[in-house]
Amino acid sequence: MGYSEADLAAVPEGANLGLGCGNPQAIAALRPGEVVIDLGSGSGFDCFLAVRQVGDSGHVIGVDTTHEMLKKARDNAANIGTRNVEFRLGELEHLPVADNTADVVLSNCVINLVPDKAQVYREAFRVLKHGGRLAVSDVINIAPLSAELRSDPALLCGCVAGAVPAERVEDWLAAAGFANVRVTPKPESRELIKTWAPGRNLEDHIVSAMVEARKP
Repeated sequence: MGYSEADLAAVPEGANLGLGCGNPQAIAALRPGEVVIDLGSGSGFDCFLAVRQVGDSGHVIGVDTTHEMLKKARDNAANIGTRNVEFRLGELEHLPVADNTADVVLSNCVINLVPDKAQVYREAFRVLKHGGRLAVSDVINIAPLSAELRSDPALLCGCVAGAVPAERVEDWLAAAGFANVRVTPKPESRELIKTWAPGRNLEDHIVSAMVEARKP
């Protein structure tokens, strides 16, 4: 959701796993020469799109927790000869990145999978330069999930059971030190969410949202 046909055609074959819930780059306003970190980079889809925007003078770092995804991403980068992107093994709660490294931190429907989401936002704040931007697409609660939905392993892995209300995300970001915090629900995502577990009315409980913030 949120990507153009041109975006989908621009990345290496196999990079798009169809697992996102929106396009964080639509709010990131990436510029040539910037350093970008993608949290939960998977096989590299958003990283390869970011490389096109930051250009040869920019740099993109993808972070993922699994060796299998890192291999896919690195193979994809090698296949198209991209030199200014790298993929690092690491947990989002403990990023393998130095302080004040990035102009932009991106993430697409991954932070909900992490138990300690507040720590992820603290880490994002740490690795951003002063004036750096956070641009995240993720799923938020709009109504409480039933105990059955919360305990379903498939929904936990699918970014549903880990969803929290927008207010909690805003509180975590503010506590981490971010300014200009904004969480914008995307009502049109209900049609997509309806397909994640047909007949279980997930679209009445969760919605995709864009999360924006800036490090002062």
